[in-house]
Amino acid sequence: MTTVVSSYLPDTALVQAAMSAIDAFEQSSAAGVWACLDKATIVAELRSRVSNPFQVDQGGQPFCGPASVLFELVRKQPSRYVQICQNLFESGGFQGTTQWIRADEPLRENVDRNLRMSQVDWMVLATLRESETLLFPVEPNAPELIRNLTGMTKSWEIKGWIRELLGYSRTNYHLAYLFDDVNAMNQSIEAIQAGGVAMLLITAEGLLQNNPPLIPFPSHWVTLLGGFSVNGDRVSFDVYTWAKQVTIQTDMNSFKKYFWASVTGM
Repeated sequence: MTTVVSSYLPDTALVQAAMSAIDAFEQSSAAGVWACLDKATIVAELRSRVSNPFQVDQGGQPFCGPASVLFELVRKQPSRYVQICQNLFESGGFQGTTQWIRADEPLRENVDRNLRMSQVDWMVLATLRESETLLFPVEPNAPELIRNLTGMTKSWEIKGWIRELLGYSRTNYHLAYLFDDVNAMNQSIEAIQAGGVAMLLITAEGLLQNNPPLIPFPSHWVTLLGGFSVNGDRVSFDVYTWAKQVTIQTDMNSFKKYFWASVTGM
């Protein structure tokens, strides 16, 4: 694990514009529509995330899929992120690229403040996770293994959030497991270098937690930042996950076993 590389942080001008939008939100007289959320807390957490997108944190909730996309929204389009949060807080929904995305009443009327994560991240990520299956139809030609991932964000849902949150019209799925891993990673790096984004589906236990399972399985979405290199049998690359930057360093065999797929958007 390493400290945040400055090149992975947002442009200063983008941050300043987003901070002005947060100031305007703070002065807004519109009431919130969420029973368990406090506006002052939301505003403070917005400022911390716009200053450092690595503050985005899924906490104790299974929100790794939408969190991987939200991180890039904060990093690349912080003013849009602030507008989405203000609209969600004040009206319970926001306009995606092609669809209106809203939080249902039971979610907004929840009074339990034990969210197991920060308020602003929960407001956005719970809304995204709740609406995934309603907004994005199943891709019938996706590999059976991916279609059957119980409780996890699927690859077509990642593609959907890349389109709706980031506005990228070109989204692609790259199968990696065992044979196409280096090719999938190279295509992901190419997308990033072209100004796009890439999310990777991995086995967290094998690549992040030093607890490799007996049978590999896809368990976690991360955001690819860059730094991909292959040196003999050693592979390394930088990702965002669990509110931090991590440099994954592993051997080629583990890379092949624990890297399943990527989704890119441009």
